Amino acid sequence: MERIDMLLDPVKAALIQVGHFLPNLAVAVVVFLIGWLLARVARFAVTKGLRAANFPVLSERAGLDSFLREAGFRIDTTDILGALVFWIVLVAALLIAFNGLDLGYVTDLLGRIAVFLPRLVVALLILVFGMYFARFAGGAVAVYCRAARMQDADVLGKIVRYAILAFVIVIAIDQIGLGGDILRGAFLIVLAGVVLALALAFGLGGKGWAQELLQRWWPRHRREDE
Repeated sequence: MERIDMLLDPVKAALIQVGHFLPNLAVAVVVFLIGWLLARVARFAVTKGLRAANFPVLSERAGLDSFLREAGFRIDTTDILGALVFWIVLVAALLIAFNGLDLGYVTDLLGRIAVFLPRLVVALLILVFGMYFARFAGGAVAVYCRAARMQDADVLGKIVRYAILAFVIVIAIDQIGLGGDILRGAFLIVLAGVVLALALAFGLGGKGWAQELLQRWWPRHRREDE
């Protein structure tokens, strides 16, 4: 009889563990289903809210939606933001569900994803508003240069636009946390190199070229009038 009990003890222990696990599993499934429903509601609310606020107009003028279309995607920036919000809510629900099941490794992975996704949303918003501001600033510089009768107005506008755009991209990538320090350092090195090269060109061998550019952008008769 004792021998039979010794053989049945592991079975009893396994059944007890299953008995403790099944209620936690049922709660986890309920939490997941509730989170999935809330995620769908959040995605619908965010998408509708952004479209009602004419956010697609902003992303279209920024050039991000046209870039997605040219890349072959059938979604726009508003849909991407809605999908990111959906996954934020769903990952939060999964984090609660797996935490109840005492699965530490899965919980740790989901926690990292839950921290990363909001940063991705912020980076995308920075990219949209930054691209729109870069386009606006470049257009404003071009218009001002044309009004001032400066040549190469479009070139100057594009220089301003792409300079701001490069800075915005660095900020967005830094927000995600993908090599932000390296990118900032590389950006500052490139900027310092360009400034130094221009300074040397103007100061040493490019006096004639600098005078020609100054004459094109700021004619002599305008300087004398002022």
